[in-house]
Amino acid sequence: MTDRGRGALRQAPGAITIGPSRMAWDGRRLVVEVDEWGAPPLVTRVRGRIVLEPAAVTGVELPLTPDGAHIWRPFAPVSRIEVDLGRPGWQWRGHGYLDANFGTRPLEDDFSQWTWGRFAARDAALCQYDALRRDGASARLGMRFGADGGVEVVDLPAPSPLPRTIWGLPRQVRSDPGSQPRVLRTMLDGPFYNRSVVQARIDGATVEGVHETLDLRRYARTWVKALVATRVPRRRG
Repeated sequence: MTDRGRGALRQAPGAITIGPSRMAWDGRRLVVEVDEWGAPPLVTRVRGRIVLEPAAVTGVELPLTPDGAHIWRPFAPVSRIEVDLGRPGWQWRGHGYLDANFGTRPLEDDFSQWTWGRFAARDAALCQYDALRRDGASARLGMRFGADGGVEVVDLPAPSPLPRTIWGLPRQVRSDPGSQPRVLRTMLDGPFYNRSVVQARIDGATVEGVHETLDLRRYARTWVKALVATRVPRRRG
């Protein structure tokens, strides 16, 4: 990831280019052309193509704060994806997902922490969202998205603890009572953020999915933001 200046942005109907990378929607697929550099300590070229084909595009847009300053937009929770990053073993295809968060204030101004999970099950995607706001209120969302674009609000089971991260972040995932969720693989582990593949039992079915934990109290600290700057370089052009 690279932060780039305004001059690096070019937009056209159905397409956006930021620096050397580009995303374009052809009416059926989102095609992403990536041409970037990895962050230290592995400063290597990251170059390739990602193609995401949604089963359907939803119209769901959910506010995470009462004033709508933060919005969660699950565009295509059920998709097929193909990835080719031009190196041996860096190609795969499978169950894909596309969402975004939008906001008019920094996240750390309004949130203390959140956990989020997206699990693939029977041609559907189950998303669970637990956010704790700075004012002490919590936002809890459970939604099941179908391949036809339909969406259903679902009750979430009670949270079950997961092991703390290397940086000591507490984690939890909502799973059936009496079951024990497991971390299968850690994909990203930092001082304020963790992303992992988690296995859980939900509604009687054993499912796997991507799970993230974000601690915005940590992120707001000066030393953490200094670390982020070494991983996310800034370029004007």
